[in-house]
Amino acid sequence: MKALVYHGSGQSSWESAPDPGIREPTDAVVRVDAVTICGTDLHILKGDVPEVTPGRILGHEAVGTVVDIGRSVTRVRVGDRVLVSCVSACGSCRYCRAAAFGQCLGGGGWILGHLIDGTQAEYVRVPFADNSTFTIPDGVGDEQMILLADILPTAYEVGVLNGRVRPADVVAVVGAGPIGLAAILTAKLFSPRHIVAIDRAESRFDAARKIGADTVVNNAIDDPAVVIAELTEGLGADVTMEAVGIPATFELATELVRPGGHVANIGVHGSSVTLHLETLWSRNLTMTTGLVDTYSTPTLIELIAAGQLDTSTLITHRFGLDEFETAYDVFARAGDTGALKVLLEGTHR
Repeated sequence: MKALVYHGSGQSSWESAPDPGIREPTDAVVRVDAVTICGTDLHILKGDVPEVTPGRILGHEAVGTVVDIGRSVTRVRVGDRVLVSCVSACGSCRYCRAAAFGQCLGGGGWILGHLIDGTQAEYVRVPFADNSTFTIPDGVGDEQMILLADILPTAYEVGVLNGRVRPADVVAVVGAGPIGLAAILTAKLFSPRHIVAIDRAESRFDAARKIGADTVVNNAIDDPAVVIAELTEGLGADVTMEAVGIPATFELATELVRPGGHVANIGVHGSSVTLHLETLWSRNLTMTTGLVDTYSTPTLIELIAAGQLDTSTLITHRFGLDEFETAYDVFARAGDTGALKVLLEGTHR
């Protein structure tokens, strides 16, 4: 088969790789029908995730068709269309029993494209298939479903639910890339009073408005603290979400939150961040971090199938599987290309 193989910081190529097969009785092999690129993949290519070693097939998001299953797999069958989750779950360790699948002790967690070969390939081996894939409902297309592999549950769980968004809150989302937009979309489920999207790329603001932001702020030009102060009588946002993964945006999220508010870090950080406790210690803040657990995926699938969530506007560019190198270039230069999420589809589609 062909796959996108990582060869060290800044290096990857679409090349021949061994076909995956069943190794454990709980495995499935899935033909990749559609796949996307995540901001985390860009962090890997920058060398920010040292656990990813040269020779690894990248990717942790896919929609596909089951072509083989191990003898212990009972919930999916050959021929099923499935969502491949970014998080694998053994289902029996102490964390999995608490639905904290991202912390799985039994060989799961975030392993695809990280510790084992991933989804940016023609085929992928999926461990713990009964717990790590989701059957796609009739009438739901690949474009809608692919965003449930990672960014939608990540934004919803790590941003909205961990941040405890409530009705009438003022919510500030720092970063209007795919994760930030997914946070805006799912925050709307809780009827906040006002959502402010903050970014430096003007190309993202139309998408932010369409998906539910009430106000957009280019913080290269305007001060978001002034905008939020006007909305909150000077208090600050009830909830701020950091959706970029660099020191400056995390610090901005802590500056914009009100006393007693909540800072939810969603971004993947590859370098140290200063926590200014000299000014934050007295403000009664709650700060949360998290790796997505994907416990919310079934709920999000139901909302998509019922038409209560529409993620289609997040797909901005489409490619064939053999165009990965071009797709990565377009996605990495989002400020120039306007890319949000890119979709790559197999030739058998």
